[in-house]
Amino acid sequence: MALELRQHLKLTQQLVLTPQLQQAIKLLQLNRLELEQVIRQEAETNPLLDQELIEPQTISLEEISSSNHQEDGFSLAAENPLGAEALKDFDWEAYFQDTGSAYPSFAFEQKEAIDYERKLSRPESLVSHLLWQLYLSDLNEEERRIGEYIIGNLNDRGYLALSVAEIAKDLSVSEELVEKVRRKIQLFDPVGVASLNLQECLLVQLEHLGLKGSLAEELVRNHLRDLELGRFAQLAKRFEVPLEEIEAAVEIIRGLEPLPARNFSETEPQYIEPDVFVSKEGEEWIVRLNDDSFPRLRISPYYRKLLSDPAVPLTVKQYIQKKLRSATWLIKSIEQRNRTLLKVSESIMRFQRDFLEKGVTGLKPLILRDVALDVGLHESTVSRVTTGKYIDTPHGIFELKYFFSSGYRSSSGEEVAVETVKQYIREIIAQENPQKPYSDQKIADILKEKYNVKIARRTVAKYRDQLGILPASRRKGKINK
Repeated sequence: MALELRQHLKLTQQLVLTPQLQQAIKLLQLNRLELEQVIRQEAETNPLLDQELIEPQTISLEEISSSNHQEDGFSLAAENPLGAEALKDFDWEAYFQDTGSAYPSFAFEQKEAIDYERKLSRPESLVSHLLWQLYLSDLNEEERRIGEYIIGNLNDRGYLALSVAEIAKDLSVSEELVEKVRRKIQLFDPVGVASLNLQECLLVQLEHLGLKGSLAEELVRNHLRDLELGRFAQLAKRFEVPLEEIEAAVEIIRGLEPLPARNFSETEPQYIEPDVFVSKEGEEWIVRLNDDSFPRLRISPYYRKLLSDPAVPLTVKQYIQKKLRSATWLIKSIEQRNRTLLKVSESIMRFQRDFLEKGVTGLKPLILRDVALDVGLHESTVSRVTTGKYIDTPHGIFELKYFFSSGYRSSSGEEVAVETVKQYIREIIAQENPQKPYSDQKIADILKEKYNVKIARRTVAKYRDQLGILPASRRKGKINK
């Protein structure tokens, strides 16, 4: 078969992500802090970009809801990929003015100062939890100093990493005094903390439950290895008791906590900067971007004049024009990102208005498609906008994705979000008797009777695990916080 070269003409359609479109999509996914960093980096590399601070903008849910479906000329890059028509309709001259703004102008009313303490997200650590109890205890200054040293030497499981003798030597105190303080700390919440080993930890918990001298204590004290190997029949024969009694004692032991530090985190605090604020003014809910102390970009008038100066060499003008195109594309992309974020946030809050009024129990089932249809965007665009972005509400700071969840239909026909169901479970467990905690089936029954929400027992168990709540057998005797 002879080889030959041929030319063919073929027409195909292909989506090409231009550098400008890639930039627009990238900016769309950035949160406020990341966007601020990108702006500063661009301003350092592009001499045509000037920065100045802008005032935050506000928009009313009622005002914008009527115009959500109208074309405002700032559709997302994913739907309108920054082509020639987008540039044609956009008034770039506004960016060449000293007083021009790259952001829409909305009425703004001075708000109270932001409470930056609310931006701190840090689960309570075991050390801080124990120190809080230590400072409330009736200990003298010397005993408190020993307690601080003991708490500071706990390992990540909640056990004491040093021996009593080592602590006494380090602090130049008697071993009896160290042991007295340690015994005091062992009865702190969580009970059994600061123990030297697993056996002591379990014995302290049994004593706290009033089971000192019981069969369960005897098994832990002298037959822990047999329990580990499951030799229940042999233990029943040795103690001359029915096998059911051994199994009942084992069930009690299984309800104890072998790792006192399990439910505490030692991670560093995480600071969250909300991208959007929502607040109530009179009867209206107002949504605004977090533009406080945020840099606004504009084109430098100095370089604009150089373009019209005949004395400037052609190579310099070409360089300025290149940087000008880069600067205008960046400003346009930021404008699109901010308008889209504001529009999507307003749509979410309008769907979740009951949340703003009532809190978590007012959450409604919501999916990406609902918001996408409401604002006229693609679902993938809404997903990009809401990922990693946070909104400051009267009920706390939440990621925008928090408001998207499936739900259940109650017996009254009302839809209930999954997060609302989780809140119901949390409230039910908080109100239970610590000595007789509710089983998962009992919680499911209460949900059906009290809240008209019918879900299976295994679903309750799944949501309880997601909330970090122990099963009933391990909650017994513990105070719900």
